[in-house]
Amino acid sequence: MDLQAGKAAPERPDPEGTIARRTLLGVLGASFGGALGVAILGASRNLPTAAATVAAASATPQPTVDHSLHAVASPGPSGAPIDHDAQMEAAVKAFPAKTQGVGLQELPSTVVGGVREFALICGALKWEVTSGVFLNALAFNGQIPGPIIRAVEGERIRVTVKNDLAESTGVHWHGQRVPNSQDGVPFLTQPPIKPGATYVYEFTAGPFGSHMYHSHHNATEQVGLGMLGPLIVVPKDRSLDPSFDKDELFILNDALGGFTINGKGFPATAPYTAKLGQKVRFRFMNEGQMIHPIHLHGLTFEVFARDGYPLPAPFKCDTLNVAPGERWDAIVVADAVGAWAFHCHILGHAEGQTGMFGMVTALIVSA
Repeated sequence: MDLQAGKAAPERPDPEGTIARRTLLGVLGASFGGALGVAILGASRNLPTAAATVAAASATPQPTVDHSLHAVASPGPSGAPIDHDAQMEAAVKAFPAKTQGVGLQELPSTVVGGVREFALICGALKWEVTSGVFLNALAFNGQIPGPIIRAVEGERIRVTVKNDLAESTGVHWHGQRVPNSQDGVPFLTQPPIKPGATYVYEFTAGPFGSHMYHSHHNATEQVGLGMLGPLIVVPKDRSLDPSFDKDELFILNDALGGFTINGKGFPATAPYTAKLGQKVRFRFMNEGQMIHPIHLHGLTFEVFARDGYPLPAPFKCDTLNVAPGERWDAIVVADAVGAWAFHCHILGHAEGQTGMFGMVTALIVSA
């Protein structure tokens, strides 16, 4: 069964950031004579970590705005203002910074006896959240977020989960109407999957839409450290989805390495790209423990589904609250060229005295 028929195939991850850098260079070159674009390619990697930036932002007084200078200033040791421009500029010039590890790769499947089969392996690893910052993490198939599981509504799927962790686990299929025995909550619906053991889940995919899978055992730690991933169920009737040119995931977490988008913190987040006039579908998913109002500069969200269910009254906005466990689907028409900031609007999750960090990326629209 063709899972992609009639739809644009999702973009493959670009581990080196080559495509994004080339696109960003073109946009910025056209807008600013190329100076900032050239700087991006040769930017220094000597930046504070996301965790250090978060700690610094929370531990120091909030800056005051000197409207006469149109600059943010804070008192230095002598009481004189400190110019933070250099640090802030360096953070932007480093974007998109290279890191090891790419999440959200399509999970291969095979159809056996009419059942689509997938395999997940739970394991520990070191994950590079920002450049040079490797943290102890837990993951499905060695990637954070875990691989994309994709099926068609009504299709029978079977997922074999092997536990290579040092502790027990279980997998919950968030948003799916599964039999109680397949819901993935140890001691409530199943025994825990012990270290070294394998467990097989089987259910019929549905409802369609943007859903998730994640650990539901020691979940604060296991999900926080990376055991999460997207489960995309394509509608049997493709007319139930709006048309789009690109299909993008925007997965939020707020534990491993602080505030992240798709497993990375700015400036190591990957920018989204589009050609002028393209329609981009964004699937927002919050796997963290805090609400995150996601704001896109210069463009508009056309929100059409919540938790996988089509809205009876779609709406437009530019800031969308995504609560823990929620999924929202929105179309963005890329109708204005530029590098548009795309971030959580709880400012302590995105920007401090040393510049942007954490839940920040950009949608880069090129002509």
